[in-house]
Amino acid sequence: MGWFQRLNEGLAKTRDVVRGSLERLLGRAPDPAMLEEFEAALIGADLGARVVERVMERLKRQVQGTDANEPGRLQGLLRQTLLDVFTALPSTSLDDLITKGPKPFVILAVGVNGVGKTTTLAKIAQRLVRAGKVPLLVAADTFRAAAIDQLQVWADRIGVGLIRHRHGSDPAAVAFDGIAAAKARKVDVVLIDTAGRLHTKSNLMDELRKMKRVLEQALPGAPHEVLLVLDASVGQNSLSQARQFHQAVGVTGLVLTKLDGTARGGIVLAIADELKIPIRLIGVGESVEDLQDFQGAAFVDALLGLSA
Repeated sequence: MGWFQRLNEGLAKTRDVVRGSLERLLGRAPDPAMLEEFEAALIGADLGARVVERVMERLKRQVQGTDANEPGRLQGLLRQTLLDVFTALPSTSLDDLITKGPKPFVILAVGVNGVGKTTTLAKIAQRLVRAGKVPLLVAADTFRAAAIDQLQVWADRIGVGLIRHRHGSDPAAVAFDGIAAAKARKVDVVLIDTAGRLHTKSNLMDELRKMKRVLEQALPGAPHEVLLVLDASVGQNSLSQARQFHQAVGVTGLVLTKLDGTARGGIVLAIADELKIPIRLIGVGESVEDLQDFQGAAFVDALLGLSA
């Protein structure tokens, strides 16, 4: 299955929320009731109030023109409005960052419980191995013994190293040892898993700040990427998480997971529009191939049901 087809299928639930109203809007000259229905559909897909407002302003100006009922013009306007959100963001992929960055390149993964941090890091490690690079996994989620064991299973499966301490150890100490091991082993990328934490718990966020300080001491400039993993299926709550984590630890890149299981995939646009943080990867399924570099144009086309 090609990437666009995976993306297209992964966004099916979100697209269905928008497409019915969109097709009716394109099928005849829009009237106020139809525009209101379409606005509700965009809000239902969690595109965010600011993005929806811009879309509706442009649509309302367009429908006052002489070609108001021309489907191609309205669809093109909608596509460009959504695409503008992503063109304002840096488009550097995670692979490019790693290739051009220092060695070892240190990635610190953060996020709340259940978003898929551990699995995401394992998939990134597997991608790196396939690309001929040497990654090292670091199990700094010491709150849950199961999390350490889960990462060990992944490390064994992929054939990469894992730095781990006992359950209950200081996460910052594990991270420090991970950097020391990376230097000694001359690995390319260090992937640090952290405990899931509620973004509203200040003591846990303080622990992340401590880990960042320790990493900087162990390797000046580290972490080179603070990767926030978000579950797209929680909609606006993921935007709230992004705000809090960004304020606490300076998020530099985003991963959106579980897009295939939600009708709220428009939250990708809402987060990109408000926070201006690059989206590095999106997940539209369970396999390694379903975690892919984010491409704004392909995302918009799949969201609107347009051809690749």
